[in-house]
Amino acid sequence: MVLTENKVYLSDLHFEHIQWLSELRFWDDEIKSFSRRLGEVVMRYTSNEIRAKIEHFQNQFILHDEVIDILKKEIKVHEKSIANYAEEHPVAINRVHFDDHVELRDKMDTQRKIYNDLKLEYFGFLSQMM
Repeated sequence: MVLTENKVYLSDLHFEHIQWLSELRFWDDEIKSFSRRLGEVVMRYTSNEIRAKIEHFQNQFILHDEVIDILKKEIKVHEKSIANYAEEHPVAINRVHFDDHVELRDKMDTQRKIYNDLKLEYFGFLSQMM
């Protein structure tokens, strides 16, 4: 339960971390699947124009993989810091309010939009090729 715009309960931060990590793992799996499918397109088409589009998506998938790894690390670091606090102050965790992780949430929201835009572009490309 969020109390104010800037303070939240530890359990809320932890819940959001778990959700984000799950979403990032899903994106990771999707990108692997998208890359395999792109490999099938490579086998079918030899035109330079299509090869350039394939390379564009390969590069985008690599970039997204890198961002996913960075976000996972940032989330795990934040999770570790709040877990350490919980270990040191076990009685306080249900009563103490913590600074909200707005910056991390903004990064996830931004990446979610960028990734969804890429998926739309990629699916449009695949529908033209198949």
